[in-house]
Amino acid sequence: MAKRNEEPKEKKMKTIPPMINFLLGGLSGMAGTCVVHPMDVIKNRMQVLKGRASILEIIGAVYSKEGIFAFYNGLSAGLVRQATYTTVRLGTYNQLQEFWREKYTGRPRFAVLAFMAGTAGAVGAFVGTPADVALVRMTIDGRLPVEQRRNYKNVFDAFIRIVREEGTFTLWRGSVATVGRAIIVNISQLATYSQAKHLITSRTNIKEGVALHFCASMMSGFITAFNSMPFDIAKTRIQNMKTTEKLPGMISVMMSIAKNEGIKYLWKGFWPTYCRIGPHTVLTLVINEQLMRLYRKYFQ
Repeated sequence: MAKRNEEPKEKKMKTIPPMINFLLGGLSGMAGTCVVHPMDVIKNRMQVLKGRASILEIIGAVYSKEGIFAFYNGLSAGLVRQATYTTVRLGTYNQLQEFWREKYTGRPRFAVLAFMAGTAGAVGAFVGTPADVALVRMTIDGRLPVEQRRNYKNVFDAFIRIVREEGTFTLWRGSVATVGRAIIVNISQLATYSQAKHLITSRTNIKEGVALHFCASMMSGFITAFNSMPFDIAKTRIQNMKTTEKLPGMISVMMSIAKNEGIKYLWKGFWPTYCRIGPHTVLTLVINEQLMRLYRKYFQ
């Protein structure tokens, strides 16, 4: 009887406050972005290039024409995107899991995890779309002719100029594609990550720790990259458009790419995307797990 009474107390003590959940989620995403940002630059440039180019060709062109620091173009936008998008989506997902632990016993089914992840992704993506628009434009700017470049000084300069030159709603350009991508990404990444952890621990000798987090993250990252690519390339092309006229929809952009360039081009830039999503998934989720562990250890 004593043990039964102790379990609820242990669960209650381990609950992380909502604000801390959001803060740790944002810090995890920002730390991961500092490492993988060059792959965002390469991915975005491949996705707007109408023609064939390998990762090495893109890297060589960026390095020879713009220099080594060009691989960190738009880092400020990347960090602001993580501070908004990842803070909200990872914080929301963790909070929904904490709510489940408080109300129910046992692990949530995959369908419940998917719903939690999709909801968290949609909310986070909408909040993070302005930084995403700035990120796409800043990472691609260097490939344009000098007279066509936007030359944003930083993410906040980008926000101000976009509102002044194109209108406030342009900050949410491509938000439908961004939210659609985020739902797919988060279901693939967060729910699959949780499920992968359960499968690995139930079928191997790997226990809770960094090794488990790494293996689950790499599995999750591959599935995430594959599932999200068509949405990602549509989002990138819409957000990079300069037109102030009516923009094409996400589905029409996908269909146009498949028709004019080939269906395989919906996965254009897959490997730089995985080279970004894979390590970023590992870094973000491992750092997040460790930060939560440290919080529980030292503050609870």
